Amino acid sequence: MVISGFQELKRRLGNISPVPAVVAAANDRHTLQAVLDASRDGILHPILVGERSALTALAHELDFPLPPEQIVDGDGPEDCAAKAVALIRQGRGRMLVKGMLPTRTLLRAVVDQETGIRTGSLMSHVAVLDVPGYPKLLFDTDGGMNVAPTLAEKRHILNNVLQLCRFLGYDCPKVGVLCAVETVSPNMPETQDAATLKAEAQAGLFGSCLVEGPISLDLALDHQAAIEKDFHSPVAGEADILLCPSITVGNVLGKALYGPAGGQMAGVVMGASVPVVVNSRGATAQEKYWSLLLCAALADRKGVQ
Repeated sequence: MVISGFQELKRRLGNISPVPAVVAAANDRHTLQAVLDASRDGILHPILVGERSALTALAHELDFPLPPEQIVDGDGPEDCAAKAVALIRQGRGRMLVKGMLPTRTLLRAVVDQETGIRTGSLMSHVAVLDVPGYPKLLFDTDGGMNVAPTLAEKRHILNNVLQLCRFLGYDCPKVGVLCAVETVSPNMPETQDAATLKAEAQAGLFGSCLVEGPISLDLALDHQAAIEKDFHSPVAGEADILLCPSITVGNVLGKALYGPAGGQMAGVVMGASVPVVVNSRGATAQEKYWSLLLCAALADRKGVQ
């Protein structure tokens, strides 16, 4: 089973009980609009951390009066991030949402050794992309957290995204381990990592999935390119997951596919004690809504319908 796009994703994730969600620095129109829309749809119950008077005024503009108990005062990005993470640790929220603050500020609070919400697993970001011209969702990882992952870290990143896909009902996700070329080169260590991951997948290390690598982006997404280059793989032209060699590649790829290419993106950080929503501050309310839906489903753990 694969999912064609976000509208299908919403149909499949329709049976969600409202999830308590903590929003850090919620004083942002697009974030608050998405949170309020998700609240109206019964997806989540928000606790908003930010400047109280500004939040109250913005919620009034959006025609969604907020009870006082749903607002926690926060003063500046660092304070909002720390208080939001503290609320998760107290059990008041089962998902964490980034508002108008830098991603690094929120994640610094998330990974804090003493007060954060990390687990023993490596944390990684997955961008879920609905791209015009591609017949199904794409899962791009990791463009948000791990700068230059080692082979061992790539194994964790792959396991994280496979966990997400399987949660969504994928029986055998198809993974393209992206490189600039499709041959192993001693001058390009990422190609050697890709070949190792493919061999480990064939040996059953990652469970039910198909891993191809090294593979270039065009071969992973375009059947015709694979035919013309005489490249044979069940992943060619059919990739669900794009495992990137660095944060730069993952970040640029994700932004290119949802920006100039006209796609939409949802994002989630996997590996913390709760799902974490970290959309770009420039993302639309609709894009942030898709992230909230995905993370609420993960937090609710009911799976797809």
